Amino acid sequence: MNSGIISAILAYLLWGLFPLYFRLLQSVPALELVAHRIFWSFLLLLLVLTLTRSWKAFHREFSNLRTILFHVASSLMIGCNWLIYVWAINSNRVVESSMGYFLNPLLTIVLGVLIFKEKLRPIQWFSVFLAGVGIAILSIVHAAVPWVALSLAITFGLYGLLKKLAPIQATFGLLLETSLLILPAIGYLAYGTHIGQSAWVTASISTQIFLIGTGSVTMIPLFLFAKAAASIPLSQLGFLQYLTPTMQFLLGIFLYHESFPLAMQISFTCIWIALALNWIPLRKRHG
Repeated sequence: MNSGIISAILAYLLWGLFPLYFRLLQSVPALELVAHRIFWSFLLLLLVLTLTRSWKAFHREFSNLRTILFHVASSLMIGCNWLIYVWAINSNRVVESSMGYFLNPLLTIVLGVLIFKEKLRPIQWFSVFLAGVGIAILSIVHAAVPWVALSLAITFGLYGLLKKLAPIQATFGLLLETSLLILPAIGYLAYGTHIGQSAWVTASISTQIFLIGTGSVTMIPLFLFAKAAASIPLSQLGFLQYLTPTMQFLLGIFLYHESFPLAMQISFTCIWIALALNWIPLRKRHG
């Protein structure tokens, strides 16, 4: 198993644990929470580049206008994704947001085939179809246009595509992305403090610590994902993404004791069979 696959697995496992962390910050409004994620991630990345003395290398990476433009676009995608996800969690739309992360691998696989002409074997095409059946069941049971799910899938799918089209050292890319978002984030936090509506001002010390921690919690899986996106095919990346929503559902069932109806059981069965089928040709190819 190569380092790209390991990085992807670690990233998706960490994202799967996000509900445990952000559940501790439910008292913070979604937009302010996203602003804190940007602010503390930016500071942490500045510290990392300073300690590693990487500023000259950072400037060399972004001497290319094409690379800069791709990262401007990726910063918009990840910023929108963060906002929609946090808003969905705070608005009790966890099921629909989880659906988005089931849809995202399908979109990633399709992008890999369309943009990079990646080849899928017949068994992989069948696994895509089977996973689509599982997603369709979730959508039908939801009985509404899942705009939150679609938005999450599209923004993160395009983010992965942009990282693949302009691969650079992961820390450098993340710093540019957060630097493009930092001024709006600081402006929002300053305005909230000025009008007396900042959750930070009235929050307990533990909540403030958890808000500061959003920097490392955000940066580490994104760093791993950027590394994986640059080194493995999108078709592999797509199927590994099923780890995140699966973990979120398992947390909901066993930790938060949410219901697990028959329709959801059937959907999970389809998705896990699809994942297993996709790994058959991958194992033959790598081993």
